[in-house]
Amino acid sequence: MSTTRLQPLLHDGIVVLRAPSQVWSDERGAIGTTPISGAYLGDVRLVREESVTVGGDPGEHIATAPEGASAVHFTALHRGLDDHGADPDVRSRLTRRVHTSGVDTTFTLTSRLGRELATAVRVELVADATGMDDIKAGLGAPADVQVVAGEEQTDATWADGAVTATLSAPGATVDLDGTRITLTWDLTVAPRSEASVTWSLRATDADAVVAGVETDVPWSVPVIAAGDDRLGRWVSQALDDLESLRLTTTKDPDSVFLAAGAPWFFTLFGRDSIWAARFLLPLGTELAAGTLRVLAGLQGEEHTPASAEQPGKIMHELRRETLEIPGEGVALPPLYYGTVDATALWIGLLYDAWKWGLPDEDVRALLPSLVAALDWMRDYGDSDGDGLLEYVDETGHGLSNQGWKDSGDSVQWRDGTLADGPIALCEVQAYAYEAAMHGAELLEAFDFADGTEWRQWAARLRERFHETFWVDAEGGAYPAIALDRDKRPVDTVTSNLGHLLGTGLLDERQAALVARRLVSPELSSGYGLRTMSTDSAGYWPLGYHGGSVWTHDTAIAIAGLARDGFVEEAGVLMQGLLAAASGFDYRMPELHSGDPASELSRPVPYPAACRPQAWSAAAAVSVLASALGLTPDAPGGVLHVAPAGATALGALTVRGLRFGEAVVTIAVNADGEVTGASGAPIEVG
Repeated sequence: MSTTRLQPLLHDGIVVLRAPSQVWSDERGAIGTTPISGAYLGDVRLVREESVTVGGDPGEHIATAPEGASAVHFTALHRGLDDHGADPDVRSRLTRRVHTSGVDTTFTLTSRLGRELATAVRVELVADATGMDDIKAGLGAPADVQVVAGEEQTDATWADGAVTATLSAPGATVDLDGTRITLTWDLTVAPRSEASVTWSLRATDADAVVAGVETDVPWSVPVIAAGDDRLGRWVSQALDDLESLRLTTTKDPDSVFLAAGAPWFFTLFGRDSIWAARFLLPLGTELAAGTLRVLAGLQGEEHTPASAEQPGKIMHELRRETLEIPGEGVALPPLYYGTVDATALWIGLLYDAWKWGLPDEDVRALLPSLVAALDWMRDYGDSDGDGLLEYVDETGHGLSNQGWKDSGDSVQWRDGTLADGPIALCEVQAYAYEAAMHGAELLEAFDFADGTEWRQWAARLRERFHETFWVDAEGGAYPAIALDRDKRPVDTVTSNLGHLLGTGLLDERQAALVARRLVSPELSSGYGLRTMSTDSAGYWPLGYHGGSVWTHDTAIAIAGLARDGFVEEAGVLMQGLLAAASGFDYRMPELHSGDPASELSRPVPYPAACRPQAWSAAAAVSVLASALGLTPDAPGGVLHVAPAGATALGALTVRGLRFGEAVVTIAVNADGEVTGASGAPIEVG
């Protein structure tokens, strides 16, 4: 028997969530049949098993019906209780509804029998307190917790350190056997009627660093009418999922951001939360404001190698305790700054939010953090003074790669060998160039400082990029994924190229070369953009960053293509994402396989991918904005519209976009012509 520790697979699990709570089960609703199964609060699993029987029989599952992201209904038949006849007479519905502090479950037994039905409902649960890190590493051994019955004998409590869980079951008999809890109800169902029982789990965590959000969503919900309904369905599912991924930190409860994704990343991530908020800007700036504030509040102040903190740097992730990855030699402190791109991306979010109408007073309050972030790029991000941003882990137990492709093998040569650090990623140079240019504009717009220094700094970076990153190849030159320790261009063709478009880093000829590469059969799978070209030795369709497709990555490329005028290429990648969205019932996972659509009628899951995941969901709104060709200029009082994807998507009408305080409607016909616009000054073309 193999003793290999395996990360749990997620692709066929059923999840309901309301961050920081989540419950994973199989399609029948049972908990405990798969390694990820359980009821969780934050990074702790509180229940590892849960099963329901009626008269000793679990029933026969026939349907699973989600109700938004936070609730699900499981329907089963109980034919052992039927009278004679072909039609089933007795069925049950188990409804699981998740809240920010736990989960409520209702079990309803319905009978069409002409007689009274008397039976017993029995629920068996196993209490737990296993940490998420152990579960992810395949180390989910039972936690040793002590379960105590309550005074009323209808509830039970257990704790592990700072986490306390309470299970209540009105009307039930509660029996305890170690960590196993059995709830039993004697249930009588009147003729042609129904009867229900309920049980609830509530939990608290005294060491929590994040908390759930109960307020209304801080974005508008658009109404989309299109000849191709897939985009509207994807946006609808995405916004529903994003509602349940909202969090605050316990120290700043007024600043809402999006957790990175379920199940592993129910917390604040600099890069992930920034991209998700940036994608959602066409629906309002409030989420962006919260994300900017909470990250500014954690902005680095000192040079601390153990946590990778540096003055002005934006953090990578926040945890309740040290994150250790067994077998990989990785140990990240609770507040970890090991990211090379979040600081420039924070500036990009601030600028874009200003352009979409973030109030001047909110922008002005963040200008000191903007200056600190700009200074970090110059003083620390460019650690060797060569005019480019690079990274290296100083501790030996941090992340070896610190861009968005942060797996250990993500930066490799075309022959498959790994590149040696320090590493200067191509897309990070694009983020930094854009951040310096936009930072300069912000400083001058608010009379805060002269931006000349930063325009000059950006110009030097751009020149250095053009001198060092380009790889000559048959079919046209292309930018390397990175420069290695010796400043050699690492020659693998990757999706990172898509992040360069629309930033101003490339000239027109270079942008055209990149656009052509992005839609080549080696990179475009038909279900989105592969992270690595198929002609690279390291390519594998299920490689985490080496051939798979990431939704947000493709959406960034689409946005860049649209901004730089490559309408047909943007449409190709849009169609790929829409095909993938349909294949995943419009809940796009963190990533999926790079297998070609020409060979498979639906995308292959990456089985350990998070879902829902914030930037994959929010990418739906980015694709919508790219299709309409939206370029905001709230300081100038005009929203520019230049449809980029209408010919690929058919006619499109969107009501409920936000531009500052205005609610905007835009209609585009199948030829890509704007046929109607209202709510704000619109400039077409």
